[in-house]
Amino acid sequence: MLQEIVIKANANESLKPLVEVAIRNQLKALQHGINRTKERIAEFEKRAEMSSAEFEKKLEAEKIEETLETIDWNMELAALRLLEGQYQSLSEAKID
Repeated sequence: MLQEIVIKANANESLKPLVEVAIRNQLKALQHGINRTKERIAEFEKRAEMSSAEFEKKLEAEKIEETLETIDWNMELAALRLLEGQYQSLSEAKID
């Protein structure tokens, strides 16, 4: 879905470079969050000796007991998907 944002400001300097820097900084922050989330997911996978894909299948089939650990793992997977989606959307943004 194509979205357009118009920014108007009463400023003497050009806003385009400022917005570009803000986007780059946000992309860096998102990438940091993605990396940290992947590290946490890898820790869950190591402790459980299974991949996240296998974990999700077993969780969906109710073959894994719901514990604080499994809830945390599932939340990390959801967070990763959210962060990656935000990163993808922002990285594709074009400023005219």
